[in-house]
Order: sequence, then C-alpha cells, then structure tokens
Amino acid sequence: MNILAIGAHPDDIELGCAGTMLKYVRRGHKVFYLIMSEGSQGGDAALRVKEQEDAARRAGVTRVFWGDCVDTQFHVTREMVTLIENICQEVKPDEVYVNYPQDSHQDHRALGKAVMSATRHIPRVLYYEDYTSQDFNPEIFVDISDVIEDKIEVIKLHCSQVSRSYPGGLDMLESVRAVAHFRGFQGKVRYAEGFRPLRYLKAL
Repeated sequence: MNILAIGAHPDDIELGCAGTMLKYVRRGHKVFYLIMSEGSQGGDAALRVKEQEDAARRAGVTRVFWGDCVDTQFHVTREMVTLIENICQEVKPDEVYVNYPQDSHQDHRALGKAVMSATRHIPRVLYYEDYTSQDFNPEIFVDISDVIEDKIEVIKLHCSQVSRSYPGGLDMLESVRAVAHFRGFQGKVRYAEGFRPLRYLKAL
C-alpha cells in the first residue's frame, strides 16, 4: 500500500503515529510524509527541517513533501486544499493520517479541516493524537509494543523539541511513552497508538 501521513509541523507525525508508520515500512509498504510548515515558531526553521528529514530517513519513509504554510497562521483556503489534493494525486494513498481537528493549536484545527475536503475520495482517512488534541477518544488502535523503542529513537532526532522546557516540568519522551501505555491499556496491549476515523472502508 501507499500511506500518506500529514503533519502541520515537524514532529507532529512522529508524536502521533510514528509507531504505525514504522510498522508499515517494515511490512514493505511505502510511506510518504507531507509537512505543511517548517515550524519556525517552535525553533530555527532550517534546523527543524533537517530534524524532520533525519527522522523520516531513520523511519524508512519513501519521500517527504513540504507545504508552504506559515507556522501559527494556517487557514483553510482553496490553495491549501489544492496542495493536499495534488500530493494525494501523486502518492495515490490507500490510507491518510493527519492531525485531529479538535485541538488547542489553530494550525492543527485548520489542517484537519482542509484534509477533510482534500481527501473526500480516499477510502481510509484517520486522525492521530497530538499533545494538544482535545477530547480525543480513539476507536481504532494499533499495537506498537514491538516498535515503541524505535518510535522513541525517531522522536529523539527532533532534538530542538525534545530539549525544550515544557510547563510543569513535563518530559516529551516520558509523555510519549505514557500516552502509548495508556492507549495500550485501552486496546488491551502493552503499547498502542490510537486513531479516530474520518472514514474507514474495510476491505474484505
């Protein structure tokens, strides 16, 4: 299959669904990333682009596409929807993964809504969880127990984000592991990633 994961910023995909992407790659499927901005409000843009490219390479991603959105200034426009549509036409994805639109970050909200329009003809579209997601109640779980350490290693490549000081003394890597453990508890495995389907056509 061809899998397309879309993120508003560098590291969104790693946080939300890197385990699932790693499993797809290891099963011989092709995984593509579309990163809509360089994440300049979260650090040096050139560094964040390099970190994202390094993380994608480590995960075995076939290609990383880049959008031209401005960090923190996303709006659902014809241009944004068309850009995503054009990437979908090139990749021809069997499944698409993207930020959940119910989110405290305005970019995640806008991107989730734009993808809803751009992927209207794609049979499987799933929302992944970010640390700013609101009321995220997954309905689909992927067991990532066998790749949780690899997911952590991929996230570590986003050094500028891992080393940041977060409110309450939170540690990004500890938080990722805690979320995976909780979703695993819900999915009745050790570690999992959870997803909410926009649309999921089951193949029989």
